Amino acid sequence: MGLMPEKFLKPYNSKEVEKNIYKRWEESGYFNPDVCIKEGVTAPDAPVFSMVLPPPNATGELHIGSALMLCIEDIVTRYKRMQGFRTLWIPGTDHAAIATQSKVEKELYKEKKTRHDFSREEFVNIVHEFVLKNKGRIKEQIIAMGCSLDWSREAFTLDEKREIGVRTAFTRMYNAGLIFRGERIVNWDPKLQTTISDDEIEHKEQNDPFYYFQYGPFVIGTARPETKFGDKYVVMHPEDKRYKEYTQGQKINLEWINGPLVATVIKDPIIDMSFGSGVMTITPAHSAIDFDIAKRHGLDIEQVIDFNGKLLPIAGEFAGVHIKKARPLIVEKLQKKGLLVKTDEAYVHNIAINSRGGELIEPQIKLQWFIDVNKKFSLTHSKIKGIKSGEETSLKDAMLHVVQSGEIKILPPQFEKHYFHWIENFKPWCISRQILYGHRIPVWYRGDEISVGVTAPAGEGWRQDEDTLDTWFSSALWTFSTLGWPEETKDLKTYHPTTLLETGYDILFFWVARMILMSVFHMGEVPFKTVYLHGIVRNEQGKKLSKSLNNAGDPLEMTEKYGTDALRMALIVGNGPGNDLKLAEEKIKAYKHFANKLWNVGRFVLQHTPDGGAAVFTQSDQQYVTQFIALAGDVADDMENYRLHLAAEKLYHYIWDVFASAILEESKTIFKIGTPEDIASRKRLVMTVFSDFLKLLHPFMPFITEEIWTSMPTAKSLLMVEKWPNDF
Repeated sequence: MGLMPEKFLKPYNSKEVEKNIYKRWEESGYFNPDVCIKEGVTAPDAPVFSMVLPPPNATGELHIGSALMLCIEDIVTRYKRMQGFRTLWIPGTDHAAIATQSKVEKELYKEKKTRHDFSREEFVNIVHEFVLKNKGRIKEQIIAMGCSLDWSREAFTLDEKREIGVRTAFTRMYNAGLIFRGERIVNWDPKLQTTISDDEIEHKEQNDPFYYFQYGPFVIGTARPETKFGDKYVVMHPEDKRYKEYTQGQKINLEWINGPLVATVIKDPIIDMSFGSGVMTITPAHSAIDFDIAKRHGLDIEQVIDFNGKLLPIAGEFAGVHIKKARPLIVEKLQKKGLLVKTDEAYVHNIAINSRGGELIEPQIKLQWFIDVNKKFSLTHSKIKGIKSGEETSLKDAMLHVVQSGEIKILPPQFEKHYFHWIENFKPWCISRQILYGHRIPVWYRGDEISVGVTAPAGEGWRQDEDTLDTWFSSALWTFSTLGWPEETKDLKTYHPTTLLETGYDILFFWVARMILMSVFHMGEVPFKTVYLHGIVRNEQGKKLSKSLNNAGDPLEMTEKYGTDALRMALIVGNGPGNDLKLAEEKIKAYKHFANKLWNVGRFVLQHTPDGGAAVFTQSDQQYVTQFIALAGDVADDMENYRLHLAAEKLYHYIWDVFASAILEESKTIFKIGTPEDIASRKRLVMTVFSDFLKLLHPFMPFITEEIWTSMPTAKSLLMVEKWPNDF
């Protein structure tokens, strides 16, 4: 029996261990692949594994859902590092322009101030201070989760290097004719006073009255009578037999809200003949569908609602009234004129709201900057399989091709059809925002002159565009801007394309698709080879964890209570890619018991087999060895195919059902009455299997495995850079 290390004389204390262990990891420098090569733990010609951390928004703290992302990525990173790969995991945060500015404005409102009380520079500085404070908290949480990120390469989407990258990207795309400025229908948030992208729209179910009005000889239906002042076109399907007597362009005199009106008949196949009367009037300035109809037929487009949500002079007596207040007044007037046919009070429909602020979206026509995803361009230097250098393509076609060809693999595969559907319906991307915080659009004006570039033009009289860029524009450059682009850095040549992109399925279109778009154009290659999409972490009732609902949970509370390793296992076991996870605190508690069991197993091993021995295995022990080698092979296969949940579960059951319940229980008897040969064989078995088991479990439970490893006689270096076990 050996001399027991003093720490094993008391129960495992995660609070005491975790900070010290992380400090040792950081001081070793092994999170940095350059140090690993310099120190000889990674071969200079080793294969490369690289990954970027999806940059958390700099708006506050991370939640349990974010912890899942961190766990998955750290597990894969640690596995690849132990396999001997030149492993790089890049950290960073996102300035999250709209969300961040909105939060700061809410804080200012408490002080009875608005952004208009400050100059642009003053307000941006206030937001910047807010971001710096939150970035520190986010880093603290990431470290607490045990993440082995290379902090020497930490990036921020709004730092100086990324600013150069963003301006370079904009300029190149503008020069290629892919970025244009034009008046189109956009999603307008009247409260935040900015456009938002189609993907930032959330649809909320709402019950509103649905009104049926007499519009000349027709009955039309609407839930928004306040938009109807500009309706002078009545649209029907060209094959609708009910209206065959009406012809394209026919004029009809009728009475409407503010008096007589001449309406024009339009025939368009987009009309749903089965909905309502099969006839509708259109408000082209405030509906994307109506706007498209108007463009197809060359119709007039007149704004009815201003950018503050108030009616314009076209509304006559209602001009200047907010649409919410005006609606019942308009209905009342139409009723008095005998034009209200009926009202359906039980009409349930989806309204569009801004996911960043929860405000109702008002479609508006506005002069904005867009990326044309359909325009053909020449891909000068293509490394994409199936697209030759100099060959013409469009962003949309290239985005479809790289997934269809298998050059990018999406896990789980069922999300590919969602990706294809979204790309096929991808419209020009509105990239300008009317907020102060963010990358300002690198365009300058002087009279009729325009200058686009990385730096301001020389000379006097130039003024820069007031708008900022959509946050997703800068984060879409993330896989290569973090590696030094637009400079041709060593990192860029070594680590791009990245190996894996791991993120939630809910931002497949927000971010993943846009990264593919940017990398295809600027790098002529894919940004990553595999996309692993995890699901959403929900509470026990199946509700999504949300800061706004006060149920998101701080991962640090759970790590403080049960230890980081317990939380990591609770998030991984039983949680395959693409699946949502109902997480109960009891599950985390159960893995705290598992950590305690592992600690007690370590105590037994070190107490009874301090030197491990070098004996030949007995036949029965050889069977255990064969069984463990099979387990190690299964785990490696699961890891290679990103079945992390299965690998973790197999390791959990092995320590309970085989190592503790069978091997150690047998060993108690063997060590008492066994032959010298049996004892020597069993000592070697226990020490060897447990040593290699710690290696297999390390990516999942890095803290406790590293802490036990420091006392193992087999330990030659930190466990995080030990070689992954392949055989004995």
